[in-house]
Amino acid sequence: MATEDPAALQVPSQDVEQRKRPSWKGKATPGKEEVISGDTRRLETDRIITVLDETMAKLEMSSLIPHIVDSLDRFADVLGPEITDCLIQHQKLCFEMEQLLGSPEGEASMRSEEQEGWLCQLEERLSRSVRAILRLMLANPSLCQALELETWARKSPAEGFLKAFGQFRNFVIERLLTSPGEEEGRLLLMENISLQIQQSTEASTALQAELAAVSQAGEQEMHKKDQEIQDLKTSMQDLAKDSKAGIQQIEQEGDRQRENELQSCQAKCGRLQEGKEQLGAQLSALILQHRASELDLKQRKHRLETEILKWMQKYKTDMGEKQAEYEEVAAAYSQEKAQLSLLREKRVVLLQEYSQIEEERRRQQEKEEAALEELNTKTLAATCIQAFWRGYLVRSLFSFKKKTKKGKGKGKGRKAKK
Repeated sequence: MATEDPAALQVPSQDVEQRKRPSWKGKATPGKEEVISGDTRRLETDRIITVLDETMAKLEMSSLIPHIVDSLDRFADVLGPEITDCLIQHQKLCFEMEQLLGSPEGEASMRSEEQEGWLCQLEERLSRSVRAILRLMLANPSLCQALELETWARKSPAEGFLKAFGQFRNFVIERLLTSPGEEEGRLLLMENISLQIQQSTEASTALQAELAAVSQAGEQEMHKKDQEIQDLKTSMQDLAKDSKAGIQQIEQEGDRQRENELQSCQAKCGRLQEGKEQLGAQLSALILQHRASELDLKQRKHRLETEILKWMQKYKTDMGEKQAEYEEVAAAYSQEKAQLSLLREKRVVLLQEYSQIEEERRRQQEKEEAALEELNTKTLAATCIQAFWRGYLVRSLFSFKKKTKKGKGKGKGRKAKK
């Protein structure tokens, strides 16, 4: 995309000379100096905005030149012969530039100086061609209206550049229309708001970290209790298995002894019966012993379950308190966010009112300047009329005196002759 003409962004030399020219009415008072400086600033602001708008329009037009060159048959009726010839010449220059930039590396290295000279000449010719095309296109309103409907054909790099330039224009206008005092107040307000948001965020982060720590501690404690319960269950199962294995072993020994004694001798039945009764007593004693240990283990399990329930209730209570505190912080954050949105809305309303006030002041100032210019014109005319009238009176008086002197001289001559 071609660059803009730098002369379009310069302030006219007549305005500079008028600023440098001293006032013919003498030294101004401080109030007048402030009014003059404010008028000068508004005038410079209007000129800068006008220059930015003109530059934006030229950029938009120049970004559509490749699309117009590719569709000359379509825009032939609107363009006219002069613009068409300029566009064809511009297309040829672009083709030469592409050929020059797309030359092989060997040839480019051998003729680098010659290539740089051709590039400079082509760049100058392209810039002149773009300026001529823009001048002719801006002089054709119907073409400008037709091109407003062709913004879809603009390429993404041009769109990005136009968007960036639009942001730059808005930023410059905002800085020009904002006084230093308002700028300082706005910056102070934004700093206070950002500080409040940062403090709220830090408090929320600290509460979340504390909540996470408490949750992790509770989970670790519950995991320990579950592990203890599992160990107790495992020990109870081991005891039951051991008791069963002992009973089975004892029964097997008794059966073997009984069979052996039955086979060997019937007389040993009594002793075997006594041994059986002893073994039954031992079995009952073991059963009672194991039942007591089982009861003890059940009591321990009940105590552990009670403690676990207490810890769970305490955890729920702590979590409820933390949740309430978190909700309070969230409510405060939402309230501050609502206040921030209200302040932004007030700022938008104040900006609109300020622009309206500035427009009314500008109109009033234009009326006052027109009245002052008319008064100066009338004063100058009255001064010229009075000067002419005084000159006329002086000339009339001198002519009358000359006539009276001539009359007296003739009278004295006549008396001397007599």
